[in-house]
Amino acid sequence: MGAAPDIKKKIQDEITTLERELHVELPREILKARAHGDLSENAEYHAAKERQGMVNARLNQLRQRLAEMSMIDFSKIPHNRVGLGSTVVVLDVNRDEETTYSLCTVEEADAANRKISTTSPIGRALLGKEVGDLVKVQSPGGVKELEILKLATIHDAIDQ
Repeated sequence: MGAAPDIKKKIQDEITTLERELHVELPREILKARAHGDLSENAEYHAAKERQGMVNARLNQLRQRLAEMSMIDFSKIPHNRVGLGSTVVVLDVNRDEETTYSLCTVEEADAANRKISTTSPIGRALLGKEVGDLVKVQSPGGVKELEILKLATIHDAIDQ
């Protein structure tokens, strides 16, 4: 369960930073811009107001994500099937290549390091599968056939 607290902290830190910007820095910028007079042609004022809307939208998105993270029941993640936090070694049957993927949340995803979201095409295809299963994934280069060779779930990582 080590990943969840880290993600929650990362989200909370971003919320704290954005709240400071929204409630302290942007109001200061807006007041300063207002002091320049005519608001209809005041670029600083319009930029600050636009940023205020963007920060507000991002804050709502982060608060929603934090609420969703709080509802993840780690005891319901299977012990012998692919789920959030699993590390999976697959064989690309067509290319005869082995690849290791780590399934994570959207916030942690890093395709270059083979950390894929459970909502990505490969992540979705692997969810719920077990060693020996063959999955088909539509990719830009055609259909990939992946055979699951090895699996370590989030529980295996916790037990170590």
